[in-house]
Amino acid sequence: MAAAFKTSGSFCSTQQHQWLQSTRDQILHGSSHSNVKQCKSKKIKKPFPLCVKATSSKVELDFNDPSWKQKFQEDWEKRFNLPSITDIYDLKPRPTTFSLKKNRTPTGDENVDMWNGYVNNDDRALLKVIKYSSPTSAGAECIDPDCSWVEQWVHRAGPRKEIYYEPEEVKAAIVTCGGLCPGLNDVIRQIVFTLETYGVKNIVGIPFGYRGFFEKGLKEIPKLIAHDHDVLKFCFDNIIQLSRHLVENINLNGGSFLGVSRGGAKTSEIVDSIQARRIDMLFVLGGNGTHAGANAIHEECRKRKLKVSVVAVPKTIDNDILLMDKTFGFDTAVEEAQRAINSAYIEARSAYHGIGLVKLMGRSSGFIAMHASLSSGQVDVCLIPEDLLQKSGATDASGNVIFSDIGVHMQQKIKMHFKDIGVPADVKYIDPTYMVRACRANASDAILCTVLGQNAVHGAFAGFSGITSCICNTHYVYLPITEVVKAPKRVNPNSRMWHRCLTSTGQPDFH
Repeated sequence: MAAAFKTSGSFCSTQQHQWLQSTRDQILHGSSHSNVKQCKSKKIKKPFPLCVKATSSKVELDFNDPSWKQKFQEDWEKRFNLPSITDIYDLKPRPTTFSLKKNRTPTGDENVDMWNGYVNNDDRALLKVIKYSSPTSAGAECIDPDCSWVEQWVHRAGPRKEIYYEPEEVKAAIVTCGGLCPGLNDVIRQIVFTLETYGVKNIVGIPFGYRGFFEKGLKEIPKLIAHDHDVLKFCFDNIIQLSRHLVENINLNGGSFLGVSRGGAKTSEIVDSIQARRIDMLFVLGGNGTHAGANAIHEECRKRKLKVSVVAVPKTIDNDILLMDKTFGFDTAVEEAQRAINSAYIEARSAYHGIGLVKLMGRSSGFIAMHASLSSGQVDVCLIPEDLLQKSGATDASGNVIFSDIGVHMQQKIKMHFKDIGVPADVKYIDPTYMVRACRANASDAILCTVLGQNAVHGAFAGFSGITSCICNTHYVYLPITEVVKAPKRVNPNSRMWHRCLTSTGQPDFH
C-alpha cells in the first residue's frame, strides 16, 4: 500500500512543500504512528524505514583470505543447486516427448537430436551484471567492503533433452492461492497447453487454493457451464479433466478459473491428499506465503519419499519476491493504477484548491506506487508510509499483518491541516485496489505468464522440485524456493529507480 498525490495549480510550489512537510510531520508524530525500526536507532526520524545493507552470504567469510571468492561461489552453488526427485530416487532419464519440430510430439529419438531447442543442464545465467565500484554507488549490493565483482550464476529455465516422467502416466495438478492477480488464467492456460504437448492427459485443477486439497465439498476439477451471454460459472458436482479445449479462452477474463483463497496451508493434510490422489506434478501459483507453503509441501513429499515435483510460479501484484526482475501481474497493476492517478489528477485540477489522493496496494514494498508515479508523470509526491502507522495486531488468513488504512488516515490529516490554517481544500480520494487486481493481463504480463507457465512444466519434467519459474536479469531461470522466501523485496530508497521517481515528482527527499 502506498499513496500518490496530485494537487491543483492553486497551490504554489513553496506552499506545496510546506504542506507536504507538515503532512509528513503529522504522520510521523501524530497519535496513530508506531515505533519504526531503523538501522541504528529506534527513534522515528525517516518516512522510509528501510535498512539498506550489503549483500551477505550464508558462509562466514574472511575477506583477508585470498580464497574467499572461491568459498563464496562454492556456497552459492550449493544454495542455488536445484532440488530434484533424483535426490531421493535412483531414476534413469528417458528422451523427452517435447519437440516443436514439425509441430508434433516425437515418437522416437530422431527428432530430439536434430532440434536445437533444448536447454543444457549446465546452462547458467548471471543474476547480477553491474560491477559496482563502491558500496556508496546508487543501489550498490556488495559482498565485501571493496565491492569486488563475484559471479553469481543461476540455472537457466527451459525444456531438457531428457525427462524423468512418463507423460502418459503423469497426473498433474494446478492450484492458485492468495488474492487475485492479473495473469492467473494465462498461466493456467499455458501449463495445460504445455503438459498436453508433452503428452499428459490427466490434468486436474484444485479449487480455491490450498483449501481445495482437504476441505469437504470441494472436488478437484471444476465443471465449466456456459450460460446466456457466455457467463461462466463453476459447479463442483462433477469431475472432468482440464484440457486445451476447456482453457483455451480463459485468458480473456480476469480472476482465476480455479478460484483462490488465502491460508489453509496444512502441510500434512495437503500431502495426504496429494498422495491419495496420486498426483505426480503440482504447479502452485502464488506469492511469498504461497511459495513458503509450496516449499513445505515439497519437503514433506521428500520426507515421505514421494516422486512428486512441486513447482511454483511467482504471482504477486506487489512485485515483492526477492531476486526476480518482476512477477506476473505487476505491469498490469501499474497500468491500471495509472488510470486511477489520472482520474485523481483531473479531479484535482478541476476543483478549487483541489488535492487528489490515491491509495495503491503494495504491502510495504511500494513498487506499484513508484512505477505508477513514474509512468503517469502527474504525481507531486509518492509516499510509502505503512510502517509509520499503528498496526492492528491482526493478520489475514495468509499470516500477513493487517495495516491500518493509510489512505483514510492521510485524507483526514490533509483536511485537518488545511482547516487549521484556514485554507479551503477539496480532497478527492481514490482507492482502486480491487479494480487493479481483477482485470485481465496486459500484453507484457501475458507474455511473461506464457513463458513462466511453459517453463514450470519443463522444470517438472526435468525432475526439479521445490523450485520457482521466474525472470532474472531479463533471462528465464529456475531458483530454489528457499532462496526467494527469506524476506520480502522492498523499494530501496538509495536505488536509482527511487531517485528517478524523486526527479519525476519534484518532491522533497524525505529520506
